[in-house]
Amino acid sequence: MDDQPTRSTWLRRTVAFALPAAAVLTVACGLAYLLVQQDLRLGANDPQIQLAEDAAAALDAGVAPSTVVSTGPTVDLATSLAPWITVDDATGTVLATDGQLDGRPPTPPSGVLTTARERGTDRVTWEPRSGVRIALVAVPWSGGTVLAGRSLREIEAREETVLQLAMFAGLVGLVIVVTASAVAAWLWPEG
Repeated sequence: MDDQPTRSTWLRRTVAFALPAAAVLTVACGLAYLLVQQDLRLGANDPQIQLAEDAAAALDAGVAPSTVVSTGPTVDLATSLAPWITVDDATGTVLATDGQLDGRPPTPPSGVLTTARERGTDRVTWEPRSGVRIALVAVPWSGGTVLAGRSLREIEAREETVLQLAMFAGLVGLVIVVTASAVAAWLWPEG
């Protein structure tokens, strides 16, 4: 009697072996992508946290708002990757900034300023217009709010690369899982 399985038995076993492994692989690739994506996005706030907190401390110590913003060229939010700072008063009026968008100072939604004053900070992804996404940190000072931001363009490009790599790894893994399952199903003795 032949120990090799029939074609239908072999196919059923292949699917039975492959499905759980494919599910675990899919979840693992998804979790790996999620962890790396979140690390990239959360890390995008790091320079702004330092800039905003240092500026708020300096303002609370009595320095003028114009001294905490860069004296270099104005940062164009639509094209530059450079970080920028805006100092607002308690009403949200811009006192000093080194950033601009379409020739105007950056003005995020008022909820960002309110949340920063209520909670001590606010960190958001702000899209002031299509194609411009900013990692924004708002920190209160005694006279208002300091905003520090920078473009997410490079971070989002890295996130896309990580997504493509996770999908490629998942597809390669699925091919390996199905192939190994088919071989295991074929080698599995009858009876």
